[in-house]
Amino acid sequence: MANQRHYCSRRGYVSAFLFLSALVDTVVTVTHYSIPEEMEEGSVVANLASDLGLDVKSLNKRKMRVDVVGNKKYLDINKDTGELFILERIDREFLCPLKTATSCFLKIDATIENPIRMFNIEVEITDINDNAPHFRRGTMHLDISESTSVGERFSLNNAADPDVGTNSVKDYHLSSSEHFALEIQTGRDGSKFADLILKKALDREKQAVHNLILTAVDGGVPTRTGTASIIVRVLDVNDNAPSFDKDKYVIEVMENSPIGSLVIKLNATDLDEGSNSDIVYSYSLYTSERTQQMFNLNPENGEIRVREMINYEDFKIYEMEVIASDKGPNSLSGQCRLTIQVTDMNDNHPEISIKSFQSPVKENVPLDTVIAVVSVSDKDSGDNGVVDLHIPDNMPFKLRESSDNYYELVVSEPLDREKVPEYDVTFTVTDRGSPPLSDNETMTLELLDVNDNVPQFPQSFYTIPVMENNAPGALLSSLTAFDPDLHENQYLVYFILEKEIANTSMSMLFSINPENGNLYALKTFDYEIEKEFLFHIEARDSGSPPLSSNVTVHIIIMDQNDNAPVIVSPWRAHGSVVEEKIPRSTDKGSLVAKVIALDTDSVHNSRITYQFLQVTDATLFSLDQYNGEIRTMRMFSYRDPRHQRLVVIAKDNGQPALSATVTIKLSTVETAVKAYSDLTEVPLEYDIFSDLNLYLVIGLGSVSFLLLITILVTIVLKCQKPKASKAAPPCRNSVLSERNSTIADSTLVSNDAYWYSLFLAETRKGKLVVRQPVPKGSRYIVSSLPRGTGLTDTSDSAASTLQVRL
Repeated sequence: MANQRHYCSRRGYVSAFLFLSALVDTVVTVTHYSIPEEMEEGSVVANLASDLGLDVKSLNKRKMRVDVVGNKKYLDINKDTGELFILERIDREFLCPLKTATSCFLKIDATIENPIRMFNIEVEITDINDNAPHFRRGTMHLDISESTSVGERFSLNNAADPDVGTNSVKDYHLSSSEHFALEIQTGRDGSKFADLILKKALDREKQAVHNLILTAVDGGVPTRTGTASIIVRVLDVNDNAPSFDKDKYVIEVMENSPIGSLVIKLNATDLDEGSNSDIVYSYSLYTSERTQQMFNLNPENGEIRVREMINYEDFKIYEMEVIASDKGPNSLSGQCRLTIQVTDMNDNHPEISIKSFQSPVKENVPLDTVIAVVSVSDKDSGDNGVVDLHIPDNMPFKLRESSDNYYELVVSEPLDREKVPEYDVTFTVTDRGSPPLSDNETMTLELLDVNDNVPQFPQSFYTIPVMENNAPGALLSSLTAFDPDLHENQYLVYFILEKEIANTSMSMLFSINPENGNLYALKTFDYEIEKEFLFHIEARDSGSPPLSSNVTVHIIIMDQNDNAPVIVSPWRAHGSVVEEKIPRSTDKGSLVAKVIALDTDSVHNSRITYQFLQVTDATLFSLDQYNGEIRTMRMFSYRDPRHQRLVVIAKDNGQPALSATVTIKLSTVETAVKAYSDLTEVPLEYDIFSDLNLYLVIGLGSVSFLLLITILVTIVLKCQKPKASKAAPPCRNSVLSERNSTIADSTLVSNDAYWYSLFLAETRKGKLVVRQPVPKGSRYIVSSLPRGTGLTDTSDSAASTLQVRL
């Protein structure tokens, strides 16, 4: 701590005096120090240990301490160095507030132990100039009459300075002023006082308030100052007469000015104040009685207002004189003259007269068509009688002047009732007076509708899905058009544009409500017969001439699984069992039969799979679920029965699935099939293949659904009523079979795919089928003959012939 402390730079101000007094067996030492106030905290006053003759090293051991008598502990001792230092900043004015005290002391007791000794220390606090002079009131107010004599004296408040001696107030200064000066006086205690002296007469009308600055200066180094404001308010005397802004006023007044309207407000001013400046207005004796009757003068504020209705034709000019007097003890006055000129007023409004107005009009009225004829007038003269006619700018009309003050309202742009059904045309007439007067007249122009809008459908193309087997009369869709016209031009009628498909009119298949556009089906649709329809619907309004528009409608028939598969091979009569003979020596994997079924539904629903419903021996035969081929899984043994019964079910892919079954009765024989070499002479046109593209058969079969129905109906009829067939002589186009099974007489209408499937099935049974061309067209005769005892033996079975039409 000793290293951090330093001796104060003001060391020269510190002096020590040692006084020795001899008491009874006791020696008391008084140490005196002198320091200036406001020393920094930590500043060293003196080395107390050295001055008291104490060993610095023993201060801690002997517990040396310092106590300030009757005051705060401003000082303390550093026990490591023995230095007496400032613990807290000392303010002499706070410590010794009385200025009468010539000196200020701080008494301290220093005590040590082992042995106990006590030292009296006096620290004199000397004054420094740390306080500036200040006034008890920062602002001093003085009221001085403008009639006060020069040399008059006014006392001012003195400034106070807590410092003493030369650091206290020594002088006063006054800011620059041509009217006032300052005189300094000294009191008995040496304090300084200042008096304010009037050195030039005051004039309140020139300067009502004087602002002065009084500055107090002390004698310290450096000097400090304090200031106060002196506000001198000059009191008025009635030494000024009222005066007007002008000596003569010329005023214009409009005729017919409302009673009570302000003509002029006179403003007389008096430089005095208070009652000396309060002004009263009055007419002089030179103002005529007629003028005083026409105009009223307010004595308090000088307002002149109209008392009676002014007519330009009666008097054009009024003359008057007004006096302004103040309310001072010795009243003073001033006057002015007024000339009031009456101005002719634009007091007549322009007038509008509608001579002709045509409403309603058709919206397709030609351009430049005259809608209305309007006349305007104004009873005033000059610019007040000149008028202008206007209509709003945002309208499809314009004004055309036909003659003096006559205007025609004509169509300038095409009208459209659908956008704006009516117009409120406001005619506004304005004169050129000041201020201008105006009048207006509003007429409503209604537009009549013409049939100028065609009906509009929301869409130009409609695709409507319809599930087959729908109920007749079912609502398919609502096709509604919109026409913005009115009345009969808006009433729409809907039609189906006629279009024949397969000699069938669209109106026989569909119906549309002519009033609301609801589209209905008139029949039940079959996907297998009709898959889609494309036609047009027309919406026609009832205008004259009628306008119309049409829309394309695409009806798509959606398929349902409503057709069961039809077994076409092996063919058999209704409810009969197909009997087949196969050699008992047939090898494993040999084709025994092929079941072919057709489904006229869509591709998804017509996908057919085959399964055994019943089989005599499940280990003997296998069935391909996709192409319907029945093959042997092993060779026949002597234990196998000679007759095998197979029931095959064909299912489609619909939901729910539909099916058909066929029963095949197989008989095994011991003899082999004899080949006839002479049959090779016949040129056969067929191909033998092992795999059938089922999907191709289904696709082609679907296209010929109508023909297939005809064939099936014909077959059923012929099976129910069989006819005895004559034996046909053998020919090159006949084929003999070793089997007793026959194909009943029938006529089928199909295409090459069907014939090919049938041909393949018959061929794999051991038959040979021949297709004979017919000269006229694409028809073939397919013949299949049973085996007889000879070429002329045809009694076992009648020949079967199928006609296939492509």
